[in-house]
Amino acid sequence: MKPFFFTRIQYTSGNWDTDQRMPSNILNSLVTYTNIPIDEKEKVVLLNSQEIFKSPFCYLSGHKLVEFSSQERDHFKRYVQNGGFVFVDDCNHDIDGLFAKSFEQEMERTFGVKALQKIPNNHELYHCFFKFEEGPPTTSFELNGWGDDLVHDYLKAIVINGRIGVLYSNKDYGCEWDYDFRNKRFLAIDNTKFAVNIIVYALKV
Repeated sequence: MKPFFFTRIQYTSGNWDTDQRMPSNILNSLVTYTNIPIDEKEKVVLLNSQEIFKSPFCYLSGHKLVEFSSQERDHFKRYVQNGGFVFVDDCNHDIDGLFAKSFEQEMERTFGVKALQKIPNNHELYHCFFKFEEGPPTTSFELNGWGDDLVHDYLKAIVINGRIGVLYSNKDYGCEWDYDFRNKRFLAIDNTKFAVNIIVYALKV
């Protein structure tokens, strides 16, 4: 098995470079809990480059406008339709915020009006490694009044041939996991375990 590398998508609109410590935290969790070999360095790829097609897993996030160029839209669609996996996280934790509304509109333009749908909380994603019986775990940002001050008890996805190609969260997991992995020992429960599930699912053939 080739080493897993964490790939972040750089797109031309908005701000794509959020949650700087999160990738190393997630990679540490993969080492701790799984036998997946890893590349320790985060990889940043331009959405309009061919490099994206070399990555089985990509991460896309931001606070601001998401508006792809025609080439970015074409690459995103082809990447997903050819078996790629993109985890998209709304750093605003706000279903009425600029990132959420513009990203969802972009997905409508790219895949069709009803392509992005809620997934059931018994989906394979929630039990492919660790068990999350109630669906997506709640984040501290949902509990402290940040963003839209709602607890979102679901995730959305675009499914291609029976498999998630785009996993979309308004829960702000990126900020939740954005801390030095050495501080994980102070947590009563490791909140990055769900990230392990996401990557394990993404890497399944």
